[in-house]
Amino acid sequence: MPSITSQYLARYRRLGAGEGADDPLPVTGAQRRFVLVRSLDPVGRPDLVPMFFAFPRGTVDPARLTAAADRLAALHPVLRARPTVVRGTPVLLPQQPAVPLARVHPAPGEDTTSTLRRALADWTPQGPPIRMFLAQDEADDGEEVLAIVLDHAACDGQSLARLVDELEAAYTEGPAATGPGPGEAVAELASYREAVLLQLEAEDRASSPAAMAYWGERLRATREQAPQPRANRPIAAELPSGSAELMLPSAAPGVPFPDLLDACRAAARTLYGAGHVVPIGYPWGGRPPGAAPVLGCFLNTVVFPAATAQTSDAHPTSSAWWDDLDRADTPFDAVVHAARAAGSGWTGRLDGLLTVDDATRRPLLRLGGVTAREIHIDGRSVRGPFAVSVTQGTELHLRMVWDRAVLDDDTAERAFTALTDAVREPAGTPG
Repeated sequence: MPSITSQYLARYRRLGAGEGADDPLPVTGAQRRFVLVRSLDPVGRPDLVPMFFAFPRGTVDPARLTAAADRLAALHPVLRARPTVVRGTPVLLPQQPAVPLARVHPAPGEDTTSTLRRALADWTPQGPPIRMFLAQDEADDGEEVLAIVLDHAACDGQSLARLVDELEAAYTEGPAATGPGPGEAVAELASYREAVLLQLEAEDRASSPAAMAYWGERLRATREQAPQPRANRPIAAELPSGSAELMLPSAAPGVPFPDLLDACRAAARTLYGAGHVVPIGYPWGGRPPGAAPVLGCFLNTVVFPAATAQTSDAHPTSSAWWDDLDRADTPFDAVVHAARAAGSGWTGRLDGLLTVDDATRRPLLRLGGVTAREIHIDGRSVRGPFAVSVTQGTELHLRMVWDRAVLDDDTAERAFTALTDAVREPAGTPG
């Protein structure tokens, strides 16, 4: 039977897409997941990847910044192409390059973070995949905060550092700088299309009968345990998500990834109870050999079946994780299909998400000779029940956010404590 990826490619080719600047672009399995999740959402909410940079008031030149962003969108197809579904086939539709910069003003009694949180909550699916928002403190000597926000179907975390570097360079050149020439834009478009097709070929190979049998057996017992969103959603005055964070000392080379998975297992045990196998997703992967380093092509979501039974041995997690990585290119929808074919009742919904970043690769934007201070804005809507982010560096920064329509604060905070305790003393560490 043809793989899901080969079936996707056949449907894409039936669209009659060529290599013109306006023709639909194919999407990878990872992008396909985001496009389909959004299409099934009742209000079409996209998953957003925001970066927030605080500058001294008056640093940002809006005209200069807009011109710089437009030049990037003219060069990189993924920054001007809107994700959509055409005849049941997820694609990216190229548009004219235009990156809006909206000045957002505080309502009475609002601070800057509340203003930006409101602006992101009003994000409409129709529009450019990258947008910018600028908010200022009411105080004359206050800060201004620039939000650069991407639709997750257009860009993953690995692309952010390059995006920031190129935006900074274009801003430095100024509005009078010329954009990419027609030949450069055409070459970048061809490189993007080729990179995605190479990725799809790799995903097709990774969907072999042996790989499908592996994932079916690996996820046979997996069932999502997170409750559906409560009918009594949070009142308007309450933020839709909660958060907790902690800084810990970190020794090189940082916490091993399997230990972080086990820490998420401890959190899931507190949230959902013992004796379950719940799906925790994490991004992983790289470009296939020969693919150009185009912006936006794209990490897969790998599924870790987190058994919530109490365990004192981390070695099974490490061993199984290495086996998983041998098959990490199998696209998410094919993995779900394999699990269900093996008898799992898992629908593909994730009960949690783990992302890990290197502090030395965190992008810091510099405009007009001024380096920004990166900030977090909590309380934004989140799609999954809970998500853990880990930043490794001279310190270990642990953050967890959760959907208050699914999880109550007390239970989520106990889960975060279980997670941090597990990081401090991993399973199998001598007492």
